[in-house]
Amino acid sequence: MTVVTRFAPSPTGFLHIGGARTALFNWLFSRHHGGTYLLRIEDTDRQRSTKEAIDAILDGLNWLGLKWDGEVVYQFARAKRHAEVAQELLAAGKAYYCYASPAELEAMREEARKAGKPIRYNGLWRDRDPKDAPPGVKPVIRIKAAQTGSTTVRDHVQGEVTVANDQLDDMVLLRADGTPTYMHAVVVDDHDMGITHVIRGDDHLNNTFRQLQVYEGMGWKAPEFAHIPLIHGADGAKLSKRHGALGVEAYRDMGYLPSALRNYLLRLGWGHGDEEIIPTDKAIEWFDIDDVGRAASRFDFAKLTNLNAHYLRETPDGELLPLVRPLIEATLGAALSVTALERITRGMNGVKQRTRTVTELAAGLVFYARAGAPQMDDKAKAMMTPEACGLLARVAAALASPSVDWAESTLEAAVKTVAETAQVKLGQIAQPLRAALTGSTVSPGIFEVLAILGREEALMRLRAAA
Repeated sequence: MTVVTRFAPSPTGFLHIGGARTALFNWLFSRHHGGTYLLRIEDTDRQRSTKEAIDAILDGLNWLGLKWDGEVVYQFARAKRHAEVAQELLAAGKAYYCYASPAELEAMREEARKAGKPIRYNGLWRDRDPKDAPPGVKPVIRIKAAQTGSTTVRDHVQGEVTVANDQLDDMVLLRADGTPTYMHAVVVDDHDMGITHVIRGDDHLNNTFRQLQVYEGMGWKAPEFAHIPLIHGADGAKLSKRHGALGVEAYRDMGYLPSALRNYLLRLGWGHGDEEIIPTDKAIEWFDIDDVGRAASRFDFAKLTNLNAHYLRETPDGELLPLVRPLIEATLGAALSVTALERITRGMNGVKQRTRTVTELAAGLVFYARAGAPQMDDKAKAMMTPEACGLLARVAAALASPSVDWAESTLEAAVKTVAETAQVKLGQIAQPLRAALTGSTVSPGIFEVLAILGREEALMRLRAAA
């Protein structure tokens, strides 16, 4: 059997972090088994579905590296097929017309509430003759769900789950206006797309028992199911925006790398021994849906950020440059000069060792791009004592000597000589030197910074500070 999975988001909002993990698990499972991973946009809710949301979902999946196979399937475009299946069930006696009025349905709900029972349709029109239908009422079509026995789902994550069939109601397949319901359309689409494994959130588990009635009525083989637990915040509460329930694009804007986010989402509910850093090729090799735990996972920004720092250090500088360049240019309000671009390229590795996100990396590189004396933060300004300024003047004079060839080793030797002559520790010079050159008290090695800035720029900044 060729494995076929699908990710089927509703375009009523952004691609949130839970949806991204569901897409990742579907993608990994299909790749692990050499199968196919499909994308279906469930846009049957025409009032809430938007093109902006669809674009955000497609963009988010592409950014995460979860490219689907084949063309995107749009559920609304298949409404005619959904209606055909409902009519087949009707003709086979597996479904029926229901003429219940809104008032009658509300009375059913109120009766159930008073009795403390689940709110379900009571089968009012299940066995009645359509000839008894009130005039001028357009009916819905309902499935004739099993009323005796039980339905069992052997779920890859939840295990064996059984529900008594008398707990199921005759759900609507087609509304009175002829449009299909989500619950019906999902089954028809999964069957027609050849889906072999449905991997989705465990909030859909109850839906599965109702949807199986359609598979049974049509004589179709149902797919295998895996209902994965939801993601909670670090405090165990339901995930909200303060926990990280943001669109995938928000993580990109905050400076997270797709490789890091994939790795982090993978570890939310699934693991391989004590492995924390799991490259994509290993994730494909090791992943299986049966290894996903039943307990809800907890989203932790600190862990994601630490993981991102690792991936940032491992990413080639050439891949990071197009990510930081627009951020730096936005800060400067101008395009980077050839000289600034060259400095940033040379300084990338040193700065990325001390940063955790792309945004931090860009901020850390600005001092290389900006011409002239850097803007000093408060800690850097505090370094500029009269004694420090005097030492900087001596350093500037020493480095201006033609004998200094502007290599890191030569620069270090020259500054050490100044410290020895002034009878101070090297640190007493290095920190003011760092502040003068970068505007901060934190930076890559100061002699690396000197070498990358170049003679003219470095001396100008030192003299300005002194």
